[in-house]
Amino acid sequence: MKRMLLVALIGFTLLLGACGRGQADNGAADEGQTAPVHTSSEQTPPSDTEQTGTEAASGEPAEEAEELPVDKLYHMNKVYNIVPNDEGTEKKVVLLTFDDGPKDRDMIEGLIDTLDKHNAKAIFFVNGYRVKQNPELLQLIHDRGQIIGNHSWDHINLKKESNDSIKKQIEDVQQIVEDTIGERPLFFRPPFGSGNDEVRRVVKDNGMLYMTWSNGSLDWDSKNKNKPEEVIKNVLEQLHPGSNILMHELPWTVEALDEMLTKLEEKEYTFVDPRSIDFDKSEV
Repeated sequence: MKRMLLVALIGFTLLLGACGRGQADNGAADEGQTAPVHTSSEQTPPSDTEQTGTEAASGEPAEEAEELPVDKLYHMNKVYNIVPNDEGTEKKVVLLTFDDGPKDRDMIEGLIDTLDKHNAKAIFFVNGYRVKQNPELLQLIHDRGQIIGNHSWDHINLKKESNDSIKKQIEDVQQIVEDTIGERPLFFRPPFGSGNDEVRRVVKDNGMLYMTWSNGSLDWDSKNKNKPEEVIKNVLEQLHPGSNILMHELPWTVEALDEMLTKLEEKEYTFVDPRSIDFDKSEV
C-alpha cells in the first residue's frame, strides 16, 4: 500500500513539472515575437535628398514657369509720350522712369516696394560707372522684376562727344549690364536729354528705343531737395495722358512716390508696362 502511494506521488510530481515547462516555453515565444508595425495615415515628408513630383518622374528638377510675353499695346510718339496703338486701348497711362542709379540699396528697395504696392513697372536708367561700383544693386532691380535702361557710362553730354566716344559710352553700358544680369537694355535715355543723330544711330544699332521725357518731376533741382510735396506737385501740374515721367533715385523721391502714385490712380491713370511699348510703331 505504501509502495502504491509512493508511485502515485512520483507520477503526480512529474505531471506538474511537465505543465510548468510548457508554460515557460510559451512565454519565451511571446517575448520573441516582432511587435506589429504601427502605420499612420500621415505620410512622412520626403527628405532633402528624395525626389518628388516632376523630379521623381523625370530624374531632373522641375523647370520654373516661363514669363508670359507682354502684349504690345502702346508706342512712343515724337514728343516721347506713350500713346495707344489702337483706338480702344486705355489712353490715361503714364510711364514711370528713374535715372542716375544704381546708388543705394535702401532707396532702390523703397522705390520698388512702392511700385509693387501699386502693381507698377518702371525703367531704371543706369550709368555704367555706377553699375561697376554696385553690380549687386543692378541685380536687385532686375531680380525684383523692374526694367533696366541705358543712361550712358559717365553721365556726360553726349552731344559734345566724338563719334568714337559716343559709341563707347553707350555700348560699354550694354556690355556691363549683360555681363551682370544676362540681358541688354532695350531703352536709352541720354543724360540731360542731349543727343544728336550719331547718338540715335548707335542706340538704334544696339536695338534700343531712344527717349527723353515729357513730364519732369524736377526732383533733381536743388530748390526741391527734401521736399517730396514739390516733386508730387510738379508731376501733377504737367500730367497728361501718356506722360513719360522723369524721376531720380533720390531720398525725397522715394518719400514722394507712394502719394504720387495714389494721386495718379485717383485721377484714373494706370502705369504702362515698358515691355508693352512697340518699337516698330514708335515715331522716335
